[in-house]
Amino acid sequence: MKKLGKPITTHMADLRFLAYIAIVLIFGLIMLTSASAVIGFDQFSDQYFFVKRQILYGVLPGLVLFLFFVKLPYQFLRSVGSLFFWGAVVLSILVLIPGVGSSFGTGAQSWIVLLGFSLQPSELMKLGLIFFLSAQLVAYKDKLHSIKEGIFPLLALAIAPILLVILQPDIGTAFILFGVMFGLLFVAEVRLSYLSALALVAVVAFGILIAVAPYRAARFTVFLHPELDAQGIGYHINQAELAIGSGGVFGRGLGHSRQKFQYLPEVHADSIFAVVAEEMGYIFVIIFLSLLGVITQRGLHIAKGAPDPFARYIVSGIILWFLVQSMMNIGAMVRLLPLTGVPLPFVSHGGTALAIALAGVGIIANISKQTTSV
Repeated sequence: MKKLGKPITTHMADLRFLAYIAIVLIFGLIMLTSASAVIGFDQFSDQYFFVKRQILYGVLPGLVLFLFFVKLPYQFLRSVGSLFFWGAVVLSILVLIPGVGSSFGTGAQSWIVLLGFSLQPSELMKLGLIFFLSAQLVAYKDKLHSIKEGIFPLLALAIAPILLVILQPDIGTAFILFGVMFGLLFVAEVRLSYLSALALVAVVAFGILIAVAPYRAARFTVFLHPELDAQGIGYHINQAELAIGSGGVFGRGLGHSRQKFQYLPEVHADSIFAVVAEEMGYIFVIIFLSLLGVITQRGLHIAKGAPDPFARYIVSGIILWFLVQSMMNIGAMVRLLPLTGVPLPFVSHGGTALAIALAGVGIIANISKQTTSV
């Protein structure tokens, strides 16, 4: 609910929040330079290949989007956000069409390639779903106590794009979208009994997804017992654990990872946290995790002071997205969660992912300029 008696003020954007994000972004570029040097030279004869792509297709367009959303009055996101959401839905459908979508050898048909540029619609869907769901939560605010009139139609609208992502199949991103949806329903103060039922349905659906796909069942089995197939499907997680364990307290030193020499798969993408732990050590990992915690705390502080429920949902959704995705990536590397191929925000290689994440940061910075005084 909108706070009464708390005047809306216009002031500078939250510089502390932006500084924390800038630190993670710069650190991510440094670690990407180190982690991708070997694979970049081996595949493209350029040890800086991946960091150049990250800057060209991620940082630069991301900064443009950041500046655009900083200047755009956030109220326009109700209409612009809806177009963004439905555009992401259309692109997610196009991805499923043979000859249009591409997998790039990942097993998930998640990319569209046009004029030599690749685009991952599921990354657009993260921000699009936040826009759409935030607007719908405001529209259904007086009906959220009713399953028939509020919860069911709301979930029907929100789960449809998640199902499109599952069909690619990109289960990792589907979990992120579900986590954001669940978190926003909690922020909107939906009854705990409804949320508990939704969580139970999600667990059952997860079990079905594992049961119908042998490779997912194998991944889950290896997650529980990685020693069963150490040279096969368990190779990735075993090498990640080896990298993290060999880093010790202080690490091997920046640039001195051994696992990045073609031992650890996806060192520039999903596995980059393992390289961070190997090169920088446990102490630095604790600092990095603390920084992620501070970003979350600062973001939720901005959400608390947001001028209206729509703005609060937008900020909360973006922070939930960053948090859920970070924990899924790191949790997989330390074997608290199964491997899902989820990148680490602001650190892993991925142009579309970084550009959209910076757009989200721009939206939070915009709303932080109009927080209510507390």
